[in-house]
Amino acid sequence: MKSRRRITNTLIFILLLIGAVFMIGPLLWMLSTSLKDKQDVFALPPVWIPNPVHFGKYKEIWEAGPLLSGIKNSVIIAVSVTLVGTFTSSLAAFSFAKLKFPAKNKIFLLMLSSLMIPYPAVMIPQFFMFSKLGWVDTLLPLIVPGLFGNIVMIFFLRQYLSSVPNAIIEAAKIDGSSYFRLYSSITFPLIKPAVAAQLILWFMGIWNDYLSPIIYLNSPEKQTLQLVIANFNATYAIQTDYPLIMAASIIALLPMLIIFLVFQKQIIESVAISGVKG
Repeated sequence: MKSRRRITNTLIFILLLIGAVFMIGPLLWMLSTSLKDKQDVFALPPVWIPNPVHFGKYKEIWEAGPLLSGIKNSVIIAVSVTLVGTFTSSLAAFSFAKLKFPAKNKIFLLMLSSLMIPYPAVMIPQFFMFSKLGWVDTLLPLIVPGLFGNIVMIFFLRQYLSSVPNAIIEAAKIDGSSYFRLYSSITFPLIKPAVAAQLILWFMGIWNDYLSPIIYLNSPEKQTLQLVIANFNATYAIQTDYPLIMAASIIALLPMLIIFLVFQKQIIESVAISGVKG
């Protein structure tokens, strides 16, 4: 039995190692390409370790386009939406999970049904609405809708809150706590791990979003980082300057990589919580 278990564990380890190589390989190739000469990009056999190593592209990308403004715009959108949107989402989840009001379940199901509407179906009407408000070519269409919450986060936090005993809430009510105090002092500390995990995942989704910014943003100084990189791709791919494109991609990847490395525990907890608590 021990030998069979060792063989099984070895096979699983080999399979996971192969999968890890396929996942990490493109990232390593992107980093390697950003440090190469142009001619080494198409060399056969492929050159994985550039010789010599060139860091000039990381300096050149700051002069090739509005990379700094793209980073600033992405940070403004992602931080404002995730912080305010997480607050409103957690409030809504608390209301649906622990408060009693008319047609609560019907409203919640109606909200969930909006997830079945594909974004292209509302994309054009939404664009006309924001256009009449004069918000096109501003960051407002990318910020304001998210301030009212995220349906997926509301659903996730509501399911998590369902496991919190109602007796705790009822006892606080008897002691005279207001509804907001019930949320801020009792409920929110209990759901902090779930909130942190969902906030991180939402931040990553907003940071990597390409479709919405390309619809509403036209001016180079208003574009997000993903649009700036796409413009690099359109401009420099013709010149086969792939090292510069990959250097810009590495810069865009770094914030997400740092966030994942720092908060990987919360991200893993979110998967565990969704499987156990949901």
